[in-house]
Amino acid sequence: MTPLLDELTRKAAQAKLGGGPKKIDDQHRKGKLTARERIDYLIDNGSTFLEIGLFAGEGMYAEHGGCPSGGVVVGLGYVSGRQCVIVANDATVKAGAWFPITAKKNLRAQEIAMENRLPIIYLVDSAGVYLPLQDEVFADKEHFGRIFRNNAQMSALGIVQVAAIMGSCVAGGAYLPIMSDEALIVEGTGSIFLAGPYLVKASIGEDVDAETLGGASTHSEISGVTDNKYPDDKSCLEAIRRIFDKMGEPEKAGFNRTTAILPAQNHEEIYSLLPNDRVKPYDMREIIARLVDNSEFDEYKELYGQTILCGYARIDGWAVGIVANQRKVVKAKGRTGVGGTNGPGEMQMGGVIYSDSADKAARFIMNCNQKKIPLVFLQDVTGFMVGSRSEQGGIIKDGAKMVNAMANSVVPKFTVVVGNSYGAGNYAMCGKAYDPRLMIAWPTAQMAVMSGASAAKTLLQIQVASLKARGETITPEKEQELLQKITAQYNEQLSPYFAASRLWVDAVIDPLETRTWISMGIEAANQAPITKPFNVGVIQT
Repeated sequence: MTPLLDELTRKAAQAKLGGGPKKIDDQHRKGKLTARERIDYLIDNGSTFLEIGLFAGEGMYAEHGGCPSGGVVVGLGYVSGRQCVIVANDATVKAGAWFPITAKKNLRAQEIAMENRLPIIYLVDSAGVYLPLQDEVFADKEHFGRIFRNNAQMSALGIVQVAAIMGSCVAGGAYLPIMSDEALIVEGTGSIFLAGPYLVKASIGEDVDAETLGGASTHSEISGVTDNKYPDDKSCLEAIRRIFDKMGEPEKAGFNRTTAILPAQNHEEIYSLLPNDRVKPYDMREIIARLVDNSEFDEYKELYGQTILCGYARIDGWAVGIVANQRKVVKAKGRTGVGGTNGPGEMQMGGVIYSDSADKAARFIMNCNQKKIPLVFLQDVTGFMVGSRSEQGGIIKDGAKMVNAMANSVVPKFTVVVGNSYGAGNYAMCGKAYDPRLMIAWPTAQMAVMSGASAAKTLLQIQVASLKARGETITPEKEQELLQKITAQYNEQLSPYFAASRLWVDAVIDPLETRTWISMGIEAANQAPITKPFNVGVIQT
């Protein structure tokens, strides 16, 4: 784990530099704070800020000079004691211009605010859509325009939105702050207009400077577009704190919480529990014991369906239901041909979902919905059991039952990718497609349709067959060379940072931060009362 944590620290530090030291100095020379400095000044002293999408855009857009963190900083924080979502454009990255990943990250921020009914703060400093990639960010359903649709819907839902115009705010992007409940602007640096001075000159021949066209005085004194102006970044951020200080209390979902207790087992031992070789077995109960309060885990159907662990626990005082892949090889009991087993005493592989474990998990998930207990999924899964006996035992039917119960859950779900996250196992264990409120990965995580070794061999067979069909002779040496090339390419895509760069996960975290992420996630979810009844519809039996 140590080298993986070192890599995480290095990558995080690099991402937080945004456009780099020179661009940061440029911001300061203009009398502006950077996006991260603005957030640090805004949030309560000593409070936690959970950054979402730190690695968004990593390794992408190289031909355009890159887009560190997607050119926007997003996270969960506390302002005047109130938990909220904060979105701050990073003007050190292409002047805060919107790349495709920027739009995706902003939409994710709004999704979190809407799901949890959290107030959201926009610190706006953006040059608008990055024109060379406008075809990937402008017109589709999940593109730039969806932001303003969400502004309107959040307003209708009563979700508070406060915007501060702290730099450029151009063209369609001008609607984001003005569709918020309150719009503040900083004198001298903040400007907002549908078309900047150059475009105005080109369009209608008018010569006008940016301040006259859309500066703080224009919009606070003449047009009334903004509510109030402030002399600098800090005074504007202080005004936001005063707004939040006077907000009423939110309604509660009513999830159970008691006084938090640290794990009884040394939580730092979590670093040494995962084997370096990811095919080796380990006991997931040992991981759970270092995540939950007082290391207490009340297991559900402990002796049945043992390749999935289900049980009740507390994390930072919050009651949770845990669904976790067991990586030990276990001995199942059963009648021949029942539940996909080979008979009494069958050995079941760890990390694989069998019929009995899927059946158990489905029942447990339904129980948690009945009791209004949030669900936590700990993924280290290679997929569902395959083979004729499993198919005859109804593995698809039982897997469908689990997916149905999980997908229709009305309690909040949180997913932690501890190790493998392959194929349909990713789906059944609440992958991104199933709306976990937060989805995080440890540095040990891997996400793909299948493992690197399996995928590489399959891809090699396809490529070799194609080459032979063209009449080429494939020597063992050439075949090995192809396998190494395919493996290297596929393994790059298995990396948790590949997933994080595309926002398949919200963050790659130090395992010791897991309790904090889940606790703050449930705290957020507790501000959104459950209004939808739990119903699984037609379920396979």
